[in-house]
Amino acid sequence: MPRRPALPPRSLAPTAPRRRPTPADAAASGQPLRRPGPAGWPRDRHPLTDGAANDLLQRYDERTKQAFDRIVPVLKELSAQQHEPDFVARAQAIAVRELGFQLPLPLLENAWVTQLDMRTLFAWCVFETYQQVSTGFFRDHPLAARDSDGFQQFLLDCGFHLLDITPCADGRLAHAIAYALRIPTSCVRRRPHAGALFDVENTVDRWVKTEHRRYREAVPNEAHAPTRYLKVVVYHFSSLDPGHEGCAAHGSDDAAARRAGMDRLEAFRQAVENSFCCGASVDLLLLGLDTDTDTLRVHVPDRDGRVELDQWLDAAELYGATSGLSADAARAALLERVTAAAPGPVDGGMARLLARLIEHNISQIDYVRWFHGGAYSDAGHAERFIGVGIGFKEIHLRNLTYFAHLDTVEEGADDLDVGIRIFRGLNVSRGLPIPVVVRFDYRGTVPGARERAIEHGERVMEALRLRYADLASMGLLFLLLSVRDRDRDIPAETVRSTITFAPTGGH
Repeated sequence: MPRRPALPPRSLAPTAPRRRPTPADAAASGQPLRRPGPAGWPRDRHPLTDGAANDLLQRYDERTKQAFDRIVPVLKELSAQQHEPDFVARAQAIAVRELGFQLPLPLLENAWVTQLDMRTLFAWCVFETYQQVSTGFFRDHPLAARDSDGFQQFLLDCGFHLLDITPCADGRLAHAIAYALRIPTSCVRRRPHAGALFDVENTVDRWVKTEHRRYREAVPNEAHAPTRYLKVVVYHFSSLDPGHEGCAAHGSDDAAARRAGMDRLEAFRQAVENSFCCGASVDLLLLGLDTDTDTLRVHVPDRDGRVELDQWLDAAELYGATSGLSADAARAALLERVTAAAPGPVDGGMARLLARLIEHNISQIDYVRWFHGGAYSDAGHAERFIGVGIGFKEIHLRNLTYFAHLDTVEEGADDLDVGIRIFRGLNVSRGLPIPVVVRFDYRGTVPGARERAIEHGERVMEALRLRYADLASMGLLFLLLSVRDRDRDIPAETVRSTITFAPTGGH
């Protein structure tokens, strides 16, 4: 079948001005904010868009981020009142009303002698809010997919027994699974790395564990079933400011980002085949995400895994091409375009999966059109804290967290340095400290696992203090140690933080 050339990507929003003002208190009424999309966009949603899911996702995103974004205004209000006679009572009332928790008494009670320690208060509030987010996620299940079992069966039917995705650690991709791709979080293994440059050896080890479990437990299917392990890289780029707001790990060069991502994927497959023979092959997939509009790029592979790095399917173009069709006709058209876009014959299961992901992304395109005017106002970094370690199952929101997935500081130094550099601009430049949550999940069914996770976290915290000693010595780096039993549906447990006073019932 002749291959149709993929159309180049196009922006979903005007290029000027690049940053739009954020509406004040957009959802104060509890109703989702709707803004008109860019000129030329149809007024109605695409026939494949899940509008109900979009409304739910928007409410969760806004509610969670506003919890963090209220911190600075509250602290400014406290700063103006710190020398009032009844300051402690006032401060606690304001904090409970606006933030949902009390503040540490030692800081408030000493305010009449010296100035409030705003840096420590800021870190305290960020850590408390993170704990609230974790608790709410596991209590309320705000991102619970309506048919996670159905999607898992769909993956198996497409020929894949495990979906292992590495997005870039950039906070603008933290929502890639639950929002941009709309994949149930229980159906995917997520391992973010700076530049999406995952560790090949560690990924091979995870592949071995996956195949071993199939042999021993037939989970998620029996070992003789003709399914594959699908490894996915999600790189990112900026359509509105490609020279500055692309991937920092690749110098905002999206050609370099996609080339490096494909090189890493091929190295992983080669490592598996060299160690376990060609019968143990894996499938590879390269995706791109526009951090301004959440539009997906799909590099469709043929049956041999070959892709064209300079050609892709653009979900925005497919949105426009199918917006006037019925839902069934639109799905058929997506599958046809996917099948035609590969450099050679494409596997049918892979084509069905990619068509489904593009369909999901069409909902996200409408999400950004409907709630953000076609492009996010925070085109650059706007993360609220850095997450370090292994875990954070509950973090699936754009620009909430920069995540450095690591086992030791030494192996994750590159990822960490990128995150610290980002937060020097976001926080330190304004006199605010960098809040870092160190998190290690463990299996509660394994004796001593919790204690070992805590010991591991303590070593990482000490290594972080040494690596960024300049920030720590100036009160510009605060660390929180958190662990979680991954075998139970429970929130993270705060162990301690580097906040040095004796608080009342918290860190």
